[in-house]
Amino acid sequence: MIRIHFTAADLARVRFASRPAPLQELNAALGMMCGRHDTLLFGRWRRRLLHSLPVTVLPLRDLVPAEEAPSFIDVISDSLKEGLDTVRASRPDWVRSEIERVYAKHTSPAPLWLRDLHRGDAHAWQVLLRAQHAAFETVLRPVWPLVQDLHQREFTRHALAVAEHGIGAALAALVPGTRLHEDVWELEMPREGDIKLRGRGVVLLPTFHWTGHPLISDLPDRPVILTYPAGPGLPLPPAGAGGTDDALAAVLGLTRLAILLLLAEEHTTSDLARRLGVSNATASAHATALRGAGLITTVRAGRAVLHQRTALGSLLVQRRSGTRDAND
Repeated sequence: MIRIHFTAADLARVRFASRPAPLQELNAALGMMCGRHDTLLFGRWRRRLLHSLPVTVLPLRDLVPAEEAPSFIDVISDSLKEGLDTVRASRPDWVRSEIERVYAKHTSPAPLWLRDLHRGDAHAWQVLLRAQHAAFETVLRPVWPLVQDLHQREFTRHALAVAEHGIGAALAALVPGTRLHEDVWELEMPREGDIKLRGRGVVLLPTFHWTGHPLISDLPDRPVILTYPAGPGLPLPPAGAGGTDDALAAVLGLTRLAILLLLAEEHTTSDLARRLGVSNATASAHATALRGAGLITTVRAGRAVLHQRTALGSLLVQRRSGTRDAND
C-alpha cells in the first residue's frame, strides 16, 4: 500500500490534467504491450503492434530493460513536441542517475548508444527522441482522437464528482480499493511506502491503455503525478474502425461484448461501469441481458453485486479469439 500524506495546501493543489499527455500515454501503452496484463483482451493487439513497430523504436527496449522506466521520460506535457523537448531538457545528472538506477540489477552492460546518452552525447539524444516519436506515431496516433475524447469525458466526470461530493470523496472514488483517511490517501499497490507532499500537490492523469495499479511519479520539488487506469479495459480501436467484421460484436453489441471479455474475472456493476465509461444503470442493464442469455452469472456479496462469465460465455469468447487469431 502507498500512503500519500496531504496538508491543507496540498488538497488545494489537487488538479486534473486538462488534456492527455502523449508521452505518458505512450509509456502506459508500451507497458501493456510488453507486460502480461489481460492477455485475452490485449493479446491480438500486442501481436499486431509488435509486427508493425519500425526498427527505430528498438532503443526504447534498451532504455527500459525491465518493467521500470527511467523517470526522465515520465512527462505530462499535453503536446508531443513539448513532451519531447522536455525530455531533451532533462538535467544531465538526473539522466545519468536514472540510467544507472534501471541498470543496477542487470548483469549485462548497457548498449553503446545508451552509454553515449549517459555521457550526454547529442547523437544518442537524437536516437532516443526519434524512437519515442516513431513509437507514438505507430502505437497512439491512430487512436489519439479517441484518447482525447475519453480524456474529456473523464475530466467532466471527475469535475462533477468534485462539485457534488467534494475533493475528498472524489479522490476516494477515483481508483477502486483506495480511501482517504483524514489527511492520508491510501492506494492499494504492490509495494509499501509513504509519500509526503509538503505543499507540492497532486496531478491526476487518466490513462486509457493501462489496466493495472496506479502509476506514481514522485520527483523532488514537483507535484506528484498519479496516472490511473480509466479506459474501457479493451484495446482502443483506431479511428474509423467499426469492428463490423466481428460477428459476435454484431450480435451482442460492442458494450456487451466488452463486458463479456472483462468478466473472465469477477467485477462489480460499478467497476464495469467505470471500465466502460457508462453509468451504473447502463452497465446493470447490459449485465441483465447477458445473464438472461446464460452468458454470465450474478451473485450478491454484501452491498456489492458480482458478475462473472459462465462456461457458455467463455466458450463464445474462446471461439471468437481462436477465429480471429487464425486470420492474423
